[in-house]
Amino acid sequence: MKLRLITIGVLSAGLIGYANVLGLSSVAAPSQFSGQENVGIDVFRLANPSVVTIRAGGATGSGSIVSTDGLVITNDHVVRDSNGQVRVITSSGQQYTGTVIATDRRNDLALIRLQTSDRLPAIRIAGADNILVGQRVFALGSPFGQSGTLTTGILSRVGRDGNLQTDASLNPGNSGGPLLNSRGEMIGVNKAVVRPGFPGSANIGIATSAVIANEFIQRNRNNSPADFRTAARQPQSRQPEFRVNPFGAPEFSSPNRRGGYRLGVTVDPETLIIEDVQPSSVASNSGLQPGDRLLALNGQRLFDVVQIIQFLEQRPSSAVITIARNRRLANLRVRF
Repeated sequence: MKLRLITIGVLSAGLIGYANVLGLSSVAAPSQFSGQENVGIDVFRLANPSVVTIRAGGATGSGSIVSTDGLVITNDHVVRDSNGQVRVITSSGQQYTGTVIATDRRNDLALIRLQTSDRLPAIRIAGADNILVGQRVFALGSPFGQSGTLTTGILSRVGRDGNLQTDASLNPGNSGGPLLNSRGEMIGVNKAVVRPGFPGSANIGIATSAVIANEFIQRNRNNSPADFRTAARQPQSRQPEFRVNPFGAPEFSSPNRRGGYRLGVTVDPETLIIEDVQPSSVASNSGLQPGDRLLALNGQRLFDVVQIIQFLEQRPSSAVITIARNRRLANLRVRF
């Protein structure tokens, strides 16, 4: 399955499991509804107590309580401008101060510890065996700041890179909220949406797999805020460098007369190889061609299409994309 990277944007922060851990009993849906309706009703009733709204500076996102002592998982981009302190609001309206204790920019994950002694309803996290293409899924969160919003769809793809794709409707504010299976288990952390931008097309939602999220949680659950601040001050490990082949490398520069923040390419999400370039698009005007492999963006190695989505959401004026073409490397300057 190919992702069309046209008008693509992250679910900016402006985009479980049974909740009976604390004795919250599962209340069956009313019998007058159909079987499929009952499933959705039950998922909402089970999961909603574990889903929170996160306010971080001027940003609003969602998150999931993952331990009864107050750990919350969300997106890195939700908390990135928070200076480490956020406000977390539960579905019942209870408010807590939270401190960021770990982040994973590559997978767009962040872990928050709430300042509380309360025991909280924790989400149940699905294992890989319960994350299957074709299953019905549910996205729960606070799109546009409206908490307790549920949308449904199917899981359309499980990528080798750990990204999940769904047609469940996601909007700004859903960032960091859970993608759930019909058992109410979190199978992913919602993080981005691909907006194809042509008539009749459906948006594609993207989530980080719960398998990756759970590994991140277990690895960092005992962190303290002091540990995180110390780690943040350490020099970051260098990404692999991509040097322009000295005998290869034209550098293209062409303005996009149409404006906007559309790249205008179809990309294989596994290999990041361009399959198609739209005529008169930013990509076409900048010299990108079918067969080019996207390697880096402004010197940072590209691992998946979500990095491009998040970059375009920042409304850049230009970028340098490093590509591989005919066994040579080239830097292409893209102007929006």
